[in-house]
Amino acid sequence: MNRLHCTALAAVAAVMLAGCAGTQTSTEPMLESAGIAGDVGDPRNRAKVHTELGALYYGRGNMAVALEELRIAAAADPSYPLTYSMFGLVYMELREHRLAQTNFERGLQLSPTDPDINHNYGWFLCQTGRENESIKYFMQAVRNPLYPAPWRSYSAAGICSMRKNNLKEAEEFFQRALQQEPDDTASLLQLGQIRYRQGGLEEARKLVGRYNKIVEPTPESLWLALRVERKLGERVAEASFANQLRRRFSASREYQQLQRGEYD
Repeated sequence: MNRLHCTALAAVAAVMLAGCAGTQTSTEPMLESAGIAGDVGDPRNRAKVHTELGALYYGRGNMAVALEELRIAAAADPSYPLTYSMFGLVYMELREHRLAQTNFERGLQLSPTDPDINHNYGWFLCQTGRENESIKYFMQAVRNPLYPAPWRSYSAAGICSMRKNNLKEAEEFFQRALQQEPDDTASLLQLGQIRYRQGGLEEARKLVGRYNKIVEPTPESLWLALRVERKLGERVAEASFANQLRRRFSASREYQQLQRGEYD
């Protein structure tokens, strides 16, 4: 399961991961310093430190160590809600859906309005075929005035709306996300896809072009850009994107579609 929303997830554990960010390049010194801070402090501080370490290991793909850190956090302070949200993310990655749901629900019992827990639980529901349910939790997240990144929940809600083929709702969510964060890559690409389907080629070109400037192009973004230029009759630009797709992503589904001439 992809941990990056869109970006994961893009920022599915961004707030917790931000607490772990620093200049350390070695894991061991970081663990040593974090252990000192956590052991000397009160139970809530220990839970916070070990939850942040769990988030860091989750971000690195080391789920076994992430779980170990989270168990230490839960033992230190069983009432710290973010520990259970992080447990949910790890179990979601491990496809232990029952355990993931139990932990997300525990986190929400402890802190019903926490935006990150609501966002993460919404993403879990979306990933497990409950897209309709997920929207409620994304909207609960954005209602919290202290939420530092409401655009990520609007973007996630847009992705989940697309999965249930509600393009009108998805369009509204992506527009809200981009109003708050014009460089949200997931919304740029997905709204570009919608505009292409609607025949809004100039806006689709602008959106996917911005995406390709902000981050490294993906097979999906190159394929969209190629098809936009093809519809606009810009053969030189179309050929340029075709060459990039062949050179960078010759094994991709999009390149196979290009070879078969399946543009739509």
